[in-house]
Amino acid sequence: MYYGEIKNCDIANGEGVRVTLFVSGCTNHCKNCFQPQTWDFSYGQPFTAETEAHILSLLEPSYISGLTVLGGEPFEPSNQRCLAPFLRRVRERYPQKSIWCFSGFTYEELKQEGSHPRCEVTDEMLSLLDVLVDGRFVEELKDISLRFRGSSNQRLIDLNASRRAGKLCFLPDRTR
Repeated sequence: MYYGEIKNCDIANGEGVRVTLFVSGCTNHCKNCFQPQTWDFSYGQPFTAETEAHILSLLEPSYISGLTVLGGEPFEPSNQRCLAPFLRRVRERYPQKSIWCFSGFTYEELKQEGSHPRCEVTDEMLSLLDVLVDGRFVEELKDISLRFRGSSNQRLIDLNASRRAGKLCFLPDRTR
């Protein structure tokens, strides 16, 4: 897996102060994507053991609320296979910190057997997340007043509450 950027003090991509990892590779190719360079699976730098150790150290300060993974597309199967074990290590080392993930795929697409991008680690990766921001960016639904997303079709899914309730639950500012 490759990544385009790591931010160590991000307040735009989740609640609180976060470390963000922008992975490379995306097959969605949303019209007017804010980072089309990340569509290329070889964009940026290789995600190595040193990269992982660096991110884990960035997460250490108490003022860091957690990790956010976005892209590109974290749920491309090749990215999932790299991210799932990494997110497991983040969860083990920092159980009190939240993990957010942005995906152009919907939760339903991720759960649908036989669909792209579902693979052998999709369920594990979802189980490690606290919040999933899902859905492709749709230019015609762009709304800059929305919290943590670019278009009104995208959802802020509280995965912890969803697991407890057995149905999708959204963060408070979501009305559906």
